Amino acid sequence: MADSPAASTKPYLLRALYEWCVDNGHTPYISVVVDASTRVPAEFVRNGEIVLNIGPLAANRLKMGNDTIDFAARFGGVARELSIPVSRIAAIYARENGHGMSFEIEANATPWEASGEAAAQPAPEPPAPAPGGGKPTLRVVK
Repeated sequence: MADSPAASTKPYLLRALYEWCVDNGHTPYISVVVDASTRVPAEFVRNGEIVLNIGPLAANRLKMGNDTIDFAARFGGVARELSIPVSRIAAIYARENGHGMSFEIEANATPWEASGEAAAQPAPEPPAPAPGGGKPTLRVVK
């Protein structure tokens, strides 16, 4: 019986950190490096990245699978369906204190700017961490 390659730990770590945030009353945010396979509102992408609140009050029908994170969220009062490949998630962290984890992004995907979907208008900046939260503390997982 041949050994099959082990599944990536990334989706499991994302789910664990999401649960930790929610259990401790924090708001889980993900930082996403957008490419052609990422379905997010283009007008909110800034420099090829978007930061999303995936907390229970913001993300409706959240499904954190091994390959994608799918949910519905409101942007400017309009409901949108989002689909983010796990491979495009650069970090997950708690908004309130910045604690979380960062990840390396696979370089084999087409950059968002090259896909022709880059938005012409600038997007609003993501909310800053709560006072006293300091700089986010993330670590790279290979």
